[in-house]
Amino acid sequence: MLNSFVNHGAQLLVAGHTHGGQVCVPGFGALVTNCDIPRSQASGLSVWRHGLRAAFLNVSAGLGTSITAPVRFACPPEATLMTLVPES
Repeated sequence: MLNSFVNHGAQLLVAGHTHGGQVCVPGFGALVTNCDIPRSQASGLSVWRHGLRAAFLNVSAGLGTSITAPVRFACPPEATLMTLVPES
C-alpha cells in the first residue's frame, strides 16, 4: 500500500496503527508490528523507498494498546505534532 502512495507522488506518509510495536526490547525495538512496515520503521521518522522514488514516513507510537495485547513495554505512548511548511 505504501508503495502505491509513493508511486502516485506522495512526499509524506503518516501512520499510527502499529502502536510503535507496543512491546519493545531496548536496543532491538518492536517485537511485532502487526503490519508490513519493517520493525526498524515501526516508530518515528524514516524514509520509505520504492524503486527510484521515496517519501518521508512518520509512524506514531500512539497512545493506546491493541485488543490482542493490552499492555505497553519499553514503548512510551506518544502523540506527534507536525508543522507542514509549503515548498517555495
